Amino acid sequence: MVQSLKGKSLAEVHSSVGVKHAGFWRRLLAFSGPAYLVSVGYMDPGNWATDLEGGARFGYQLLWVLIMSNLMAVLLQTLSARLGLIRGRDLAQACRESYPPVVNYSLWILCELAIAACDLAEILGAAIALNLLFKMPLLYGVLITSLDALVILWLTRYGIRFIEALVLVLITTIGACFAIEMYWAKPDLAEMATGLIPRLTSESLYVAIGILGATVMPHNLYLHSALVQTRRIGTSVEEKRSACRFNFLDSAIALNLALFVNAGILILAASTFFKLGKEVREIQQAHLLLAPLLGTTMASVLFAVALLASGQSSTITGTMAGQIVMEGFVNLRMQPWLRRLLTRLLAIIPAILTILIAGEEATYRLLIFSQVVLSLQLPFAIIPLIHFTSDRTKMGEFANALWVKVLAWLTAAIIVGLNLRLAWQTLSPLGLWAVALIAPILGLLLWVTAQPWLPKPVAIPQVDTMPLPEIHTIAPPSYKVILLPLDHSDRDATALAHASALARQHGAKLLLLHAEEGVTSQVYGDLSETAEVEEGTLYLTRIVAKLAEQGIQAEVKIVHRESPRQAIIEAARIFSPDLIIMGAHGHSGIKDVIFGSTINAVRHEVSAPVLIVR
Repeated sequence: MVQSLKGKSLAEVHSSVGVKHAGFWRRLLAFSGPAYLVSVGYMDPGNWATDLEGGARFGYQLLWVLIMSNLMAVLLQTLSARLGLIRGRDLAQACRESYPPVVNYSLWILCELAIAACDLAEILGAAIALNLLFKMPLLYGVLITSLDALVILWLTRYGIRFIEALVLVLITTIGACFAIEMYWAKPDLAEMATGLIPRLTSESLYVAIGILGATVMPHNLYLHSALVQTRRIGTSVEEKRSACRFNFLDSAIALNLALFVNAGILILAASTFFKLGKEVREIQQAHLLLAPLLGTTMASVLFAVALLASGQSSTITGTMAGQIVMEGFVNLRMQPWLRRLLTRLLAIIPAILTILIAGEEATYRLLIFSQVVLSLQLPFAIIPLIHFTSDRTKMGEFANALWVKVLAWLTAAIIVGLNLRLAWQTLSPLGLWAVALIAPILGLLLWVTAQPWLPKPVAIPQVDTMPLPEIHTIAPPSYKVILLPLDHSDRDATALAHASALARQHGAKLLLLHAEEGVTSQVYGDLSETAEVEEGTLYLTRIVAKLAEQGIQAEVKIVHRESPRQAIIEAARIFSPDLIIMGAHGHSGIKDVIFGSTINAVRHEVSAPVLIVR
């Protein structure tokens, strides 16, 4: 993992797509996109398991939980979008800037557990779908689907429009399948209305919390606050207000489409399995029962196709969210394929162990448990989000109004209350051991809740403004154009010392190159105009000004590529430098696999000499 010293762990995209179109509908379409990428996480296989369980066991009784959860999701995603648009930070970055390291690391670990739980649901869902469609054993399906995240990363090279189109196709596929099956099931509208009356029993509490966790997914709050910054909204108050309004509409439309899918699953289960007294212990059983109950074999096929589409679409959410929380919380960045592979391994291990030890039928219970884990992590994302968006010193006039605060805190109270009730119900038989398990997590939650009112320690130094490296003079050979890749690390000072010395003595021009390789830069490519890019540009232009004072001509080039070596090789071919100066990273062997190896790849691909300095 490479630690960034720039104070930004993720490229905060805020101006990559123009939105100043004439007409309401064209502007709405310009803003549409981030919420749809987020909404796929609300239709993942974990949602399927909780919705099927709720409908098959309790009929329409938990329909109100689904609707309440969706309303909570719309509210919280709106706050998440506002944080990204107005403050220019995603939720993880805002936490890192506000909390001490021990709290940030704790929140990061909890969030990683939630992402692994979500990933577990995606793997199991896709494996089950392959089993239903092609009779593939679940164990083989788990192993095959473990690679789909790498495929998604490869597809990002085609740009954000391709990814958005892919997501829309998958969402449309899921929605169409359930619209047809709802038509065949013909649910009773009067009975459905009874499900809108709030009621909860000790038996239904576990499933209700699973529905809540599956619908109000914590890592989607981190993801949305980053993705909304892809729109070039302007700097005036009215432009920001308009952006908040359009993003609210985008969230409301996208999440209500997700509600249609989730409600469709629960209603389908209630109108078929519950009504006829058919108990469902696994998704495969639901697939087999649908054909005789609805009178057509196509019902089972559509069910499996929609399940496969849901697993693949939600993989996109997990892929991006995983990098966002790592870069945001602890300011660490590793190669995307390795970051995603590690997350997948955390999810694959419990899936394989469950299949080998407890059998394939236990995967259904594991799916529901994964969504309960998501719900337990929710307060640690929601409460900081409410604090940050209510902070008038940071949000200005866009800080939460009183009625928004009331709704937000009511949402947090409901989620915390249900989680505490479940924790007590589950752990109370353990006696003092239960206290030992709950106390640290509850203490962290109380600290995060009370943090704005606690005595403030000495301010944490901000790292938004990066120090200029000290430049030293060395005896140079003769060169005219020098390509100097910089990565905003402590290696820059040494590389600049050698390059400036060469340029000063022989009148050479320095070409300062920086490659943006964050997850959003990978997705949005050259369209990215981010807070991180702007900060990096300022850093480089200040170096240019400092060099100019010494009579050295320099020019800045910022590119967006999946890897720095690709950017350096392309720049060498375009600008034909006489010399390339690179700072060595100081690692080899297995560290090259983790962090990436740039120098070897570059020196074998370019014709110019490469000077490696340390």
